[in-house]
Amino acid sequence: MIEDFFKNMFAEIDLKKQDIREYSPLVLAYLGDAIYELFIRTLVLSEGNRSVYKLHKRSTEYVKAKAQSSTIHRILESLTEEEQEIVRRGRNAKPGTVPKNADIVEYKYATGFESLLGYLYLKQDYVRLIEILKMCI
Repeated sequence: MIEDFFKNMFAEIDLKKQDIREYSPLVLAYLGDAIYELFIRTLVLSEGNRSVYKLHKRSTEYVKAKAQSSTIHRILESLTEEEQEIVRRGRNAKPGTVPKNADIVEYKYATGFESLLGYLYLKQDYVRLIEILKMCI
């Protein structure tokens, strides 16, 4: 399954579990952004073959800050206290820049969401990561 894919793909990379909570929330968000983007692109592609432009337009419906902010608000109560703490740290992080198309509050919640995905990934809790990704759609 997908969990095995992740385990095998990164078997050579040794991340110390005790160090994961020490990563900057923005670093976690950096990784979480890539994870979510790959998940959404795969999801959109599963809907059928179409032009790259149409795939991109469909993907942005999910990955823009407003959509991610809405998602984290919707699933927040389903998260553990530890996961909510990671979201809070990500939300409170001070980003260097804010995209032109994003409201600052939405952007901060989106960063919290991405931080959670990055954290779960580094923690190698792929089962929970997949559960949360499924909650998003």
